[in-house]
Amino acid sequence: MERRLAAILSADVVGYSRLMAADEAGTLDRLKSLRKDLVDPKIAEHHGRIVKLMGDGALVEFASIVDAVSCAVEIQQAVVERNADERDDWRMELRIGVNLGDVIVEGDDIYGDGVNVAARLQEIAEPGGISISRPVYDQVKNRLELDHDYLGERQLKNIPEPVRVYRVRLAGSETAPIGAGAEPKLALPDKPSIAVLPFENMSGDPEQEYFSDGISEDIITDLSKFRSLFVIARNSSFTFKGQAIEIKEVGRRLGVRYVVEGSVRRAGNRVRISAQLIDAPSDAHLWAERYDRDLEDIFAIQDDVTRAIVAAIEPELGIAERQRARRKAPDNLDAWEWYQRGLWHVYRFTAEENARAVDMFRRAIEIDASFAPPYAGLAYALYFDVILGYVDEPGGRLPEAHEAARTAVRLDDKDAFGHVALGRVLVTLGELDAAIAATDTAIAFNPNLAVAHQGRGLALCFAGRSEEAIDALDEALRLSPRDPLAWSFMMVRSVALILLRRHDEALEWARKSQRQPNADGAVWPYALEASALAHLGRIDEARAALERALAIKPDFSTAFIDRVMRLRNPDDRAHYLDGLRKAGLPE
Repeated sequence: MERRLAAILSADVVGYSRLMAADEAGTLDRLKSLRKDLVDPKIAEHHGRIVKLMGDGALVEFASIVDAVSCAVEIQQAVVERNADERDDWRMELRIGVNLGDVIVEGDDIYGDGVNVAARLQEIAEPGGISISRPVYDQVKNRLELDHDYLGERQLKNIPEPVRVYRVRLAGSETAPIGAGAEPKLALPDKPSIAVLPFENMSGDPEQEYFSDGISEDIITDLSKFRSLFVIARNSSFTFKGQAIEIKEVGRRLGVRYVVEGSVRRAGNRVRISAQLIDAPSDAHLWAERYDRDLEDIFAIQDDVTRAIVAAIEPELGIAERQRARRKAPDNLDAWEWYQRGLWHVYRFTAEENARAVDMFRRAIEIDASFAPPYAGLAYALYFDVILGYVDEPGGRLPEAHEAARTAVRLDDKDAFGHVALGRVLVTLGELDAAIAATDTAIAFNPNLAVAHQGRGLALCFAGRSEEAIDALDEALRLSPRDPLAWSFMMVRSVALILLRRHDEALEWARKSQRQPNADGAVWPYALEASALAHLGRIDEARAALERALAIKPDFSTAFIDRVMRLRNPDDRAHYLDGLRKAGLPE
């Protein structure tokens, strides 16, 4: 048995199966071209020997470890340049692992732990990245001008002992250079991850430090009530207090995608609080706002501003996550990302987009049946199928929506959105007291969730408690004025005003609803406009509004309204329908 010490390089193509499924012949041609034009010449230049090719992978032996790592670096840098003009979903990227170890030689082939470790290092490398073992690091750290990230001891598959792993930091890497022994980059959690840095006291008065710290602590506490978020604890984020450090580095050290930072400035009896939300990997600013207040009750100001900041941040995070999920190739989506894609399609408010959302929520459930949010999303989408009249036979949708919402609550009974979804379905089933209870539970878990307040307003309105409903809807609008459902907040407010016989105000809010983004495919704002106008004696205008409603849903009728709008008070039902009948609504 012949043995020798060798430097082993293992490489493969990232997402090769996905590329082959999309274009088998084209992928093969591009792989051959990549090898012929780039990989093989680099290996030859650095005196390497291709031991074998395995489909999209290659095993290469070098006599010098410096040659092996240099070759890996130059290959990855050349691949980046080659991919510069390619579409994101069409790029052919490599993972490379390099090890120095004893190998068994048999003919032209090599075997043994030295080879196996190289293959496992390749598997854990990032797309476009290079993972190396400790023996490799020891040999090249003083011979090559490269920075390395220490990733700690890793238990590699089928390798008995843990291996100390390093990552070669290539030019253009988003990670700041760190030497051997530094802490590893933390993996991002599956759900949106966020850290709130201590707000900077810019008042020049050390006595105000408690106020700026208090703002940060309260934001952390309130964001933690969103079960959909991974929020870094105060003791970790406050370790950066007083440090001038790049946001990218904060995100890397804490393992978060999003960072909130801000400042507090006091002048006389006025205070100015600024806050901004930043995407840490790209350093892009997603949202920023400034709040000016009079210093009458400092704790009331702290509560007021904290709530305003949290209410603004959560929807912005949702928008960012939905956009991020949409940019990823379907083969690479996990349950969370399918859920986010589903929400993006739900908020388009058309029958076609809602059908896509239903499919995506079901995909998320297939991937992880124990994950609660997709069940809540599915219940929500099926509810919209019914309430917006997207399906001809809604009878089967409500039982399925009810079961999905109940499953969401059963899987995570502290997730406010699951209780919101359940409340929506219960309203449409006519179980109004249970719907109010569900939304009250959601608000107890997360007082800052705007859709919970809107759901409560809807249930109260249908239960004949319209004055209370308006208060709940105003709270929803105050919490999230840019919400994708803002048109619905305003629409339900119009319903409550019609039932209170305040028709001028109802008309105003129906028209406000129509002007909101995403409202184009919803019939209700135009139906409410028609009813309010008819009650005001403006019949011609009412008929024109009803025509717009019928253009959206040609089969809109009193029968449809009775099926989906379960008003408890018969007088409320009669009053609303009376206006529509005056406008010419068919039975």
